[in-house]
Amino acid sequence: MKKMLIDQYNRVHDYLRISLTDNCNLRCFYCMPEEDYAFMPNKQLMQKEEIVSIATLFVQQGVKKIRLTGGEPLVRKDAAEIIQALGKLGVELTITTNATRIHLFIADLKNAGVKSINISLDTLKQEKFQLLTRRDQFNIVKDNIDLLLKNDFRVKVNMVVVKGMNEMEILDFIEWTKYIPIQIRLIEFMPFDGNKWNSDKLVTLQEMLELIGGKYTIAAAENEPNDTSKRYKIEGHQGSFAIISTMSAPFCSTCNRIRLTADGKIKNCLFSSSETDLLTPFREGADILPFIQQAIASKHKELGGQFSKDFEKIDTNELHNRSMIAIGG
Repeated sequence: MKKMLIDQYNRVHDYLRISLTDNCNLRCFYCMPEEDYAFMPNKQLMQKEEIVSIATLFVQQGVKKIRLTGGEPLVRKDAAEIIQALGKLGVELTITTNATRIHLFIADLKNAGVKSINISLDTLKQEKFQLLTRRDQFNIVKDNIDLLLKNDFRVKVNMVVVKGMNEMEILDFIEWTKYIPIQIRLIEFMPFDGNKWNSDKLVTLQEMLELIGGKYTIAAAENEPNDTSKRYKIEGHQGSFAIISTMSAPFCSTCNRIRLTADGKIKNCLFSSSETDLLTPFREGADILPFIQQAIASKHKELGGQFSKDFEKIDTNELHNRSMIAIGG
C-alpha cells in the first residue's frame, strides 16, 4: 500500500517546504520584525545531512515536491550542496528566493533538476525597493530574473500587496507579463509576529480583480489541484497572473503543505501556534515518523485554528506565531 501523510480532514500532504535558514540579506518589514533581528545560531539549525535524511523520510511517506525557502535560502554557505543532494531524491525540487544571489547558483539549480523558481519582489521602482528592503539590490534582482528566463527556468514573481505601499503598482506588474513569460503572483498581506498587520492594509482578491479588470480583459485559467493561487490570463500576454487570497478567500480545504523550519520543527500550517520538534529526537536517534504523523493528524481545519475568515475582526495581539522569516513562508 502506498504511504501517505493524511490529516483528520482526509487531506493528503505531499508537499514539503524546508526552510534552510532564518537569515536574510534583505530587511522587508512584513517578513522581518526589525533590523537587529537575532538569527538562530548554527548549531540550532538542521545540518546538511540532517536535512537530507529528514527529507528522505518525508519522500518515503509520499512527499512528491520539496520547496526550499528561508529567510533567504541562498545565503546559507552550504546551500549548493543541499540543493544537489535533494535533487537526487527523485521529487520535484523548487526554491523561493529574493534573487540577489541567484547568479551564483544557476549551474547548481540546473544540475539538481530545478525547473521553476519563485522570486519575491514587491516593487518595480528602484528607490522604493531600497525603502522596502533597506538594501540597494534592485538591479541585481531584475538582472537575475532575466538570467533565469534566458536559462529556461519558469519564473513566478511573488508580490505582497499592502495598501498604501505598493497597490498602485499592480498594473505595472501586470503590464510586465505582456512581453515576458512570467507569472505574477499577487499575495494578500497576512498577519505574522512583528509585521504591523491590520485589515486596513489588506487589498483583497476582489479589489485586485476589479483594478486589473478596469484595464484588461481577464479570463480565469485552469488551476492545478492543491493550488494556493487563483490563476488568470490576459489575451495577448505571454505571461499570466495569479492571486493568493489567504485572507479574503482561503484555500485550506485542499491544503497539502507541510513546513519544516530551519531549526527542525514541523508547522502543519503557516498560521499554526504549535510546532513539533523533529530535530531533537532525530539527534537522539529516535524514530521521528510518529512525530510527523501526529503533527499532520492534529492539523486544524483552517487558518491554524487561530482566526476566522472574517479578517476585519482579527486581533493580531491574540495571534501566536513566529515572524514570517522564522517560518520560511
